[in-house]
This record gives sequence, C-alpha cells and structure tokens, in this order.
Amino acid sequence: MPNWPWSRRKSPVAAAEEPRVEQQPQQQEPTTQQGRQTVAINPMEYSSKDTVLDVLRTERGNFYQIIDVPANWEAPTKSGHWQVRDLVGHMIDVTEGYLTRWDMARRGDPAPGGMGLAPMAAELDRVALTFRNLPREEAISRLKADSDQLVSKFDALTADQWGSFLVTHVFMDKLPLLFFPNFQIIDYGIHSWDMRWGLGDHNTKLAQRTAGILIPFMFIVIQNTVNQSAAEGFDASYGIAVDGEWGGKWKVTVQNGQLSYAPAEDLSGLPAVFHYRDESDFVLEIYGRIDAAEATGDPAVIDKVRHLYFAI
Repeated sequence: MPNWPWSRRKSPVAAAEEPRVEQQPQQQEPTTQQGRQTVAINPMEYSSKDTVLDVLRTERGNFYQIIDVPANWEAPTKSGHWQVRDLVGHMIDVTEGYLTRWDMARRGDPAPGGMGLAPMAAELDRVALTFRNLPREEAISRLKADSDQLVSKFDALTADQWGSFLVTHVFMDKLPLLFFPNFQIIDYGIHSWDMRWGLGDHNTKLAQRTAGILIPFMFIVIQNTVNQSAAEGFDASYGIAVDGEWGGKWKVTVQNGQLSYAPAEDLSGLPAVFHYRDESDFVLEIYGRIDAAEATGDPAVIDKVRHLYFAI
C-alpha cells in the first residue's frame, strides 16, 4: 500500500411517534506522545483495527437509532435532497457493493472500477432513490442483515489482509481492505450527522474519535477531487491546521493540477493557512456540509483554494 504521511504515527431504538434525535457523547481515545505533538492512532495500521471497528459499530448504532423511528423516515437531511429513507437506500447500495466486490476479489474475478470521484455523486444518487420502492421495514431489515455480514468479515481480517488484500472499488479502483471499514465510518458517521441536522440539531458535531479517524482519508478525498479547470494555472502551496488531539498541521501543494500533502512543523511561510477549531469541523467541511475554516493570508490564494475542488 502507499506510504501515506500517517505511516509514521503510532497507536496510543424503540419506535416513537414523533421525530427525535439523540445527542451523542464525544468519544475519546487515549493518545501517546511522539515528538512535537500528541498524536492518536493511525487508522491505516492493523493495530488500529479494534478501535476502527468499535467506532464503526458506534456510528452504525447512531444511524440505526434514527432510522428505527417511523416518524423520521421521510424527514429531510443535510445530504442534499435525500430523505432519511434515501440514506438507508444508499447504505444498502454501498454495503452490498462491498460484499459483492469482496467475493469477486476472493475468487480472483475481474471487477470494473476506477471511474474516479467525479461521477460518484450522480451515480450514488441514482441508485439510492431506487430503494424508495422498498417498504420501510424491509429496507431497514435488509440493511441490518447486509451490515452484520460485512462487519463480521471485518472482524475476521488478519494483519496481512488488512493492508495487502486488494478489492476493486467502483470509483477508486483497487484498494487495500483497510479502506472499507473506514469508508463505512465515513458513511455512517457523516450521514448520521446529516440526519441529526435534518431533524433540527444544527449544532451537532461528529464525535471527536470518529472525526479523528477520518482525518487521513480527508486528504485522500481532496487529492482526488481537484477540479482540473479550476486548478489550471494555479501552482501554489497552502497550510491546513486542525486543532485537537487527532489534529495537526499539513502543507498542501498543488502543481499542474496534482495535489500532494505532508505533515509540517511550521506553516508561517505559506501564502494561506486554513485553520479548523476541531476535527469535526475539518471533516464536515471537506464533505461540503459546513464552512468552518478560519482562513488567513493572501485573499487570492484563499479564494482559489475555496473553489478548487468538486463536490462528491
């Protein structure tokens, strides 16, 4: 697998008649000192597996808690025009897709993939809406059965499989299996946030541990969502600073339409810096849910960066 910049980091309900949303406690994870800052686990290492799967189960439980309330079924969400029922359809789609492609990889069957992230939003929307034909109880039962099957496969992963066994992702081509439980955290975590927002909690946050685990994957997202027309003629570097135990500082460089990133000690010499007050703000902004960054520096560079990426 690629040598990501995080490779050097070490490990430290019952139905109701009215819509409701529960406030989720902030999850904490022990950290360990390494050099200049306190760091948390690296979710790409096999040593993080138990924590990653615990966060997945927690966020899946939060998701279930909302969809299990009948009155929430057609409630709006922060995920565009999707209602709660469409997020269930989306999760059926991606979960069954992972199961199918896992089996294809195990058998050695070829699988098409690598479409890139540009068509992802439209394709996922098209499929998610087809599940509106399912009765609510059938859709929820199908999702839970699919998810139990997938998580049981995650539980059984060995150290070698975690980083070395490749499965073809429809949009991102061949990926180590470690990506797929983390993708499920993205889906269950962010879409639970979407539903809480749609049900009226506009101050909701991702749990710190959830957002922290997702930070490395957010850099992979921006690396793969550079709008080439917006990037034309823009060769520059800028900084990202994320507060919190799971945060840090990174230098991001865009050159010839390609983006690279690396941890940084000092961002003071860069033309622009985007500062996030916590891990949740960073993840939610990368996924287009909120505008959270406090940007300082060259206004032209700041504006260019704010319009540099396409939405997924």
